Amino acid sequence: MLLIKDIEDGMHVRGEYLVMSLAQGVSNAGKKYLTIVLQDKSGTIDARKWDVDPEDYETFAPRNVVYVEGEANLFKNNLQLKLLSGTVVPKEHVNMDNFVAPAPVAKDILEKKLDGYLSSLKEGQLKTLVSAIIEKYRSRYVDWPAAVKNHHAFRSGVLYHSLCMADLAEKVAALYPSIDRDLLISGCLLHDLGKCIELSGPVATEYTLEGKLLGHISIMAAIIKEEADRLNISGEVPDLLGHMILSHHGKPEFGSAVEPMTREALALSMIDDFDAKMNMIDRALDATKPGGWTERLFAFDGRSFYRPKGK
Repeated sequence: MLLIKDIEDGMHVRGEYLVMSLAQGVSNAGKKYLTIVLQDKSGTIDARKWDVDPEDYETFAPRNVVYVEGEANLFKNNLQLKLLSGTVVPKEHVNMDNFVAPAPVAKDILEKKLDGYLSSLKEGQLKTLVSAIIEKYRSRYVDWPAAVKNHHAFRSGVLYHSLCMADLAEKVAALYPSIDRDLLISGCLLHDLGKCIELSGPVATEYTLEGKLLGHISIMAAIIKEEADRLNISGEVPDLLGHMILSHHGKPEFGSAVEPMTREALALSMIDDFDAKMNMIDRALDATKPGGWTERLFAFDGRSFYRPKGK
């Protein structure tokens, strides 16, 4: 199987890939064409089907694994596939592990680390509340991606991202003792858990209806309130934790309901932004040869990043 990361300009490509999305366009000549995003465990690639047959809409429906034949070419410095044909692979012959990118660390190791952070919280209302929420949603929390396309868009992405943030938060709290370490760690662990409802899952990830209408921030704030009420926990603990969730995107224009108004909320929003952006840059650089530049990255106002020759 030819991995997407190994496809180069001018290659004649044959292989099995997961269809992530399908959209129809119309050329300047008035002819219909299909824009398709294909994925395997190594990444994604844009594809075009120019000679559209009626059955192509069923063949290239999202979530299908399709055996394709096509030609790779550069278009505006981005690699694309010109699809010549496609055939749906029967589900019984599909191993989805070949088509869903894994986290950089094995899930069982991530789960042990998660349990370590939960155990490290001091006994009290905060530990009770955080542990109860994670236990309720654990099966999704350890498996779900953190995004459809941007940062940590791979299996176990929510957990991996949250633990990377917790690692950084541990160091920040040690450097600034005025920060409530347990509250900051709790915010790191819970801040994106709402994505387990906002997103459909690790395979051909898309937004759910609840995700589109409510978003993961408001979903998670509601979960904290609901679980706190169930456990008869009131006062500052659920309010402080809820505020961290509602403000972790930093500014209203980035999706936050309010701006951070505690030290821990401010630290959480900065740690979240840093980890997300480092992941986006790393993914772009991984697809770039040493001495080359990444594609323009939307999250960085269209800037490209240089990969030094030594790396």
